[in-house]
Amino acid sequence: MDFASQHGPRPLPLFLAMLRSEATANPELVQRAMEGLRRFQAAKRERSMRALPVRRRRGRVKLRDAGGEGRPVLFVPSLINPPSILDLSRDRSLIRWLRGRGFHPWLIDWGTPGAKDRDMDVAGHVERFLLPLIATFPEPPVLVGYCLGGTLAMAAAARSKVAGFATIAAPWHFTGYGEEARAAMTAIWAAIKPTSEALGLVPMEALQAGFWQLDPARTIAKYAGFADLDPRSEAARRFIRLEDWANQGAPLPHAFGRELFEELIALDRPGQGQWRVAGDIVTPSQCDAPSVEFVATADRIVPAATAIGLADRRAGGTGHVGMVVGGRAEEQLWQPLADWIAALPAPR
Repeated sequence: MDFASQHGPRPLPLFLAMLRSEATANPELVQRAMEGLRRFQAAKRERSMRALPVRRRRGRVKLRDAGGEGRPVLFVPSLINPPSILDLSRDRSLIRWLRGRGFHPWLIDWGTPGAKDRDMDVAGHVERFLLPLIATFPEPPVLVGYCLGGTLAMAAAARSKVAGFATIAAPWHFTGYGEEARAAMTAIWAAIKPTSEALGLVPMEALQAGFWQLDPARTIAKYAGFADLDPRSEAARRFIRLEDWANQGAPLPHAFGRELFEELIALDRPGQGQWRVAGDIVTPSQCDAPSVEFVATADRIVPAATAIGLADRRAGGTGHVGMVVGGRAEEQLWQPLADWIAALPAPR
């Protein structure tokens, strides 16, 4: 089976419209980007890995088990793209790499929301899913949150007992996006909100459109660059894996999208100390476990300025954070994360 249901930027019409608007004065760039798009769509896909087995469920949310005998490490991915970024391929899986170093990794799989989930907001995902699943562990796990999953994991770490807490490119201070970007994302939400209300869901294409508009030139340039790669090279294979991952994704519940855009992005409730989870304001200081924060130093999707600001803050490389998690950058993130987990106090 193919790794992605659509081999191409999603939504494709918006990509083509950006290409016309951003590169109309550069015919060579247009030609290279279109060639890169053609090659990407026609490229042979690797056989996807079998998904990790499901050990526990909470509604639509699954807890997947990577196996191992060591300390439990629970990964919380974003809802906006699939959790597979943490288990991307046979030779690029942070989950399986950590298992090979004596840990027992677990992975939250948020599943696919339906219309019945329309009223499940961001805080509700912490309260209804994440906290109950953390409570099923016989000993407190180490909690690791990736991207927007790190925002949810921060709230969970403040409301539960965990052995340690780490984030990878997780936004908390949403003013760090800057006024221009926040205004653009607010405008996108205003345009899609009527459709979201009618469906009870926020289509993934609408979210992707928002990400692209943060840096449209970069989106075009990466496809132009793909046209120059040897299709048999590891760089080409890595590009295909990551782009297929980025072009997948389940919709979000309407209430999740509303809270994300109106409360977190527009009003910066977490950063302002005004975000309520499980009935009370949640702040990073409420987590008393050892903590570390890995920050992508040149990322437009989650700028460094949006970071939580934990005491132990480490730079995690440059570029889109997907390249740090799922790419060839073990020395930038994987080993420091493993070393930090290994140094945590033993369970009592």
